[in-house]
This record gives sequence, structure tokens and C-alpha cells, in this order.
Amino acid sequence: QVHLVESGGGSVEAGGSLTLSCAASGAVYSSVCMAWFRQAPGREREGVAAISSLAGGRTFYADSVKGRFTISRDKANKTLFLQINNLKPEDTAMYYCAAPDTMPTTCQLKAADFGLWGQGTQVTVSS
Repeated sequence: QVHLVESGGGSVEAGGSLTLSCAASGAVYSSVCMAWFRQAPGREREGVAAISSLAGGRTFYADSVKGRFTISRDKANKTLFLQINNLKPEDTAMYYCAAPDTMPTTCQLKAADFGLWGQGTQVTVSS
């Protein structure tokens, strides 16, 4: 069975930091591409960061989080991380990790490319 389990969310003040984790098991293609998405109430799900072993290995970030978010994973490709610094109230959202359920040819911040999702972890930032 496939399990993606996020943790590490919480309530913090603006300017604070959090590290989100996603424990992945059974996601066959997670070593090729994984990503973090977020969704705020009333808004569409937004891709924030992805990490890929394609094309020599790369990380990708949404413009809104560049310089503040860092995606990484452990060497066993079992745990995905998202380091979030200088949190802003607009970062408030449910954060999800995602992995493809078929062999990907690209790794982009497009929700439709990911068939496996965790249950999410809530991040709330107060001003």
C-alpha cells in the first residue's frame, strides 16, 4: 500500500520557521519526483516546491516562495522535507506532499501530474 504522511505543521507568528516532513512508503516513483502543494480556503491548490532526479536532479519553486522555502529529501528517498523560513500570513494553508503514480517524464508543479497525495498538515501564520 502507498502512504504519504505529512507532519510538522503548526501555528506560528510571521517571521517564524517550520519544517514539514512527508514519510513516503510504497510510492514507486517517489525517487523520480516529489512535490509540496498547498491549498488555502477558497483557493485552488498551488504547487510550491518539487524535487526531481530527472535531468541530473533539480529543485523547483513557485515564485511566491523562492528564497524562503527549501525542499529536500533523505538519501533513502523515504522522507521529503520542506523548510519554510520567514513565514508570512499568506503562507497559511493546508500543505500536502505528492508523488506520481506512473513513471513521470517531467517533474513540474502541476497537480494533475501527481496521483498520490497525503492527508495534509496545516500551517497557520499570524501577523
